[in-house]
Amino acid sequence: MKKLLSFILVIGLGVLIILGLNNTIQFPAFGHASVSDRVSERYITKGSDVDIIFGVTQDPESGAANIVTSIVVDYRSFDTLGEVTVLFISALGVALLLGSAVTQKRLELDFKPNFMLRVGSRALFGIIIMTGVYVTLHGHLTPGGGFPGGTMIASAMLLLYLADDQFRARIKGFKVLEGVAGSFYVIIGLLGLILATYFLQNFLPNGTVGDLISSGIVPIVYILIGLKVGSEISGMIDNFLTEEEEVK
Repeated sequence: MKKLLSFILVIGLGVLIILGLNNTIQFPAFGHASVSDRVSERYITKGSDVDIIFGVTQDPESGAANIVTSIVVDYRSFDTLGEVTVLFISALGVALLLGSAVTQKRLELDFKPNFMLRVGSRALFGIIIMTGVYVTLHGHLTPGGGFPGGTMIASAMLLLYLADDQFRARIKGFKVLEGVAGSFYVIIGLLGLILATYFLQNFLPNGTVGDLISSGIVPIVYILIGLKVGSEISGMIDNFLTEEEEVK
């Protein structure tokens, strides 16, 4: 039964690929798109751009004050999903190579962290975490977003691992968080397909450009990316700084 289902799935994917390459109605020519159909007529009229004023303009095209975010998490959000998938595959490879042992212990460091280093690292931990959260939440307003915010959160975990040779995070929680964040990313994309027109299309109001609660699904997607990136990199850090425990 499994072989039959696998065969049907492969055939189905093959048909989709052939249709895509054949330039049918369901799959238009790759790269061909009418920009005018994707840009709101409210802000482009007869070829002249209408100024968008920070903190004043209501419901702009993407709602993001950061143009990089508008491109990465709005117009190219499907590509961003692929980038997150690449990171997941990398984390999975590290886990399979280094984290396959049933019982593991912390890797012994060449130096013994002293009391001041341990206490100081825990004080910095909260500051780094809050900075990462801020960068993630404000990615649609200022330079930043889920990727840098997630790596900041993971760097805080790395700091604790290096400053305390007895510290080890609960990796199972990170695995659950990574899976939930990635699943919600795909679910939001499917909601865009159902409630709007295409996968990952914005289906929420954009609000006022410059406000924290604005840009539709963009900040939600960035939060999910931040959680996914932070949890995946934290898991990789644990895999690199642990070793198989010898059974006596």
